[in-house]
Amino acid sequence: MDVVFIQELKVDTVIGVRDWERRVRQTLVLDLELGCDAAAAAATDAVDDAVDYDAVRRHVAEWVANAGCQLVEGVAEGVATELQRAFGVPWLRIRVAKPGAVPGARAVGVSITRGEESR
Repeated sequence: MDVVFIQELKVDTVIGVRDWERRVRQTLVLDLELGCDAAAAAATDAVDDAVDYDAVRRHVAEWVANAGCQLVEGVAEGVATELQRAFGVPWLRIRVAKPGAVPGARAVGVSITRGEESR
């Protein structure tokens, strides 16, 4: 399986469980890996035969910006569900980081994998 990836996609959203967090927008950083078969796109050099990473970026950014989740786990699961539904990818890995959430750490977050990875 081939993988299309997007690293460090930054999206501002409302995220968190504390009252003050529900009143401000914070930046989440997402890393996306999407399983695909890149052979057709490589052969034709046509975006219609590829996983369009700009379309993925726009879809994820809009969903995350408007999701209003309390937990990064909810963001990760929602993004995974959206990407599998909208782009039909059979396998994906999503990493959602919340920078500055814990003193002394650059970021905290979660990484999830969904679907079947075939070789």
